[in-house]
Amino acid sequence: MKNSRKRWSILLVSVMLMLSLVVLSACSGSGDTAAPSNDASTSDNSASGSDDTSSNGSSEETAPADDLSGTVTAAGSTALQPLVEAAAAKFMELHPNVMVTVQGGGSGTGLSQVSDGAVDIGNSDVFAEEKLDADKAKELVDHQVVAQGFTAIAHKDVGVDNLTKQQLKDIFLGKITNWKDVGGKDQAVVVVNRPTSSGTRATFVKVAFDGEEPIEGNTLTEDSNGTVLKTVAETPGAISYLGLAYLNDTVMALKLDGVEPTVDNIVAGTYPIWSWGHMYTKGEPTGAVKAFLDFMTTDDVAEIARQKNYIAGSDAAKLK
Repeated sequence: MKNSRKRWSILLVSVMLMLSLVVLSACSGSGDTAAPSNDASTSDNSASGSDDTSSNGSSEETAPADDLSGTVTAAGSTALQPLVEAAAAKFMELHPNVMVTVQGGGSGTGLSQVSDGAVDIGNSDVFAEEKLDADKAKELVDHQVVAQGFTAIAHKDVGVDNLTKQQLKDIFLGKITNWKDVGGKDQAVVVVNRPTSSGTRATFVKVAFDGEEPIEGNTLTEDSNGTVLKTVAETPGAISYLGLAYLNDTVMALKLDGVEPTVDNIVAGTYPIWSWGHMYTKGEPTGAVKAFLDFMTTDDVAEIARQKNYIAGSDAAKLK
């Protein structure tokens, strides 16, 4: 009897131990299941944190939005116009909220318009005092951006590629009327002038013609460097003058006393027909106008100027 009870006791203890092991195993399994859930939560939080960091980092590296805005209007010198137009295009790429408009019309027109407040900038080949009354000129602020050369040009078939200063002067004063008189073809000279508002004309009158005005009446008159180029190229016997920025192989660039009209010769002091390129404002400029004028003096614009046969940067400094 006692042995029987003993066996039951042992069996009962064994069963209890087995049940305990089952319960412990279940608890252990439940803990293992929860752990991945915690890991996943941590992983999600880490990923979220990583995304935020990446986003913040990207935001910090992005350049701030350009806040320069407004309009800039410039008019005047057609000799300076190719450079100002090219610079304006580049400036608007850098500042898309600014609109820069560039027109010609001649130096006198540009100076009059900026003086009257019709434009922000008056482009000119000459000093304001040469075109405006002294009182009006005093109101303007001069921004010299480049130097620019000019040359006499002729139709390619005149048979001449060089003139002395006196011959050039005599042609425009009407004293020489046939190309054979300067070693060329037996062909009438057709003088193509610029209007009195032209800064290019003013430069030639001052430097090449010793202050004497060219003949009028039986000559052609064109209002811009571009139309002068086209007219001379298409008119047999024609002669005129323009900025080096416009020069191409459709016409003959005439040497002056044997010296070619080049930027290098101007800088060297051997070719005399050049002037400063002025951009005048009425009073000190502000906002987008000031920013554009500052840009005109940068290395980027100096490089554009050199490519277009203007004299800029260190080369221009040698002329001062």
